[in-house]
Amino acid sequence: MAASDQTPGPMPPGDGSVPPGKSMTIGQHIIDKGAQVMQSLKPIKQMSQHVCTFAMYSHDITRQIEIHHYVSRINQDFLQCAVYDSDDSTGRLIGIEYIISDRIFETLPPEEQMLWHTHEYEIISGLWVNPRVPEMLQKPELENLARTYGKCWCTWQVDRGDRLPLGAPALMMSPQGVNLGMVAPELVKKRDEKYGISSQELEKTRMDIAGPETMNPYANYWMQTGKGFAIDVELTDMKKSAPFP
Repeated sequence: MAASDQTPGPMPPGDGSVPPGKSMTIGQHIIDKGAQVMQSLKPIKQMSQHVCTFAMYSHDITRQIEIHHYVSRINQDFLQCAVYDSDDSTGRLIGIEYIISDRIFETLPPEEQMLWHTHEYEIISGLWVNPRVPEMLQKPELENLARTYGKCWCTWQVDRGDRLPLGAPALMMSPQGVNLGMVAPELVKKRDEKYGISSQELEKTRMDIAGPETMNPYANYWMQTGKGFAIDVELTDMKKSAPFP
């Protein structure tokens, strides 16, 4: 089975569509519409924000992608995000990100902290945006998020041409203000033009935003060591004893 830093092999046969499959029938559309009316879908309705930003693979920081978070706030210290490759109706669910406050992050053991990244740079630099939300309205939220840490897993590497979510999940890192951590200008330009914004102008309005009081050395671990993380999948013996008589 392919590790997160390995190509998974031949793609499934088909017409090249992503993902492969036949178009939905009228009956399937009717079933979905009926379910939307009859079911509460409570977790989905808790998604209250759309965030557009960028990420890079921990095992290959040269691969950078635009990502779209749909955010649910669980409490003041914890947010959870469904991550898509676009904000279109056909957007593909490519991962998840958990966001925690600096207070919670500092309680984690070092081996866990290594998997998390900071948000300070991507927010202050104007890379992190809430599309179509006036900057004045989102500024208080940005001030809080600049002190948070995130752990993001990519389950579908669409940027390398995967037509299905194949292989092991990949750990993602956030942009940083150093050479290898900088987002390619053409990616930022394309995103800014889509939403009619300027990341450079946003950066000027965010100069007063502060990150964590002290930068934990285990966060953004690649910056300290030049090492990333890749996930491998291994066969293992199953636990077969039942927890009950």
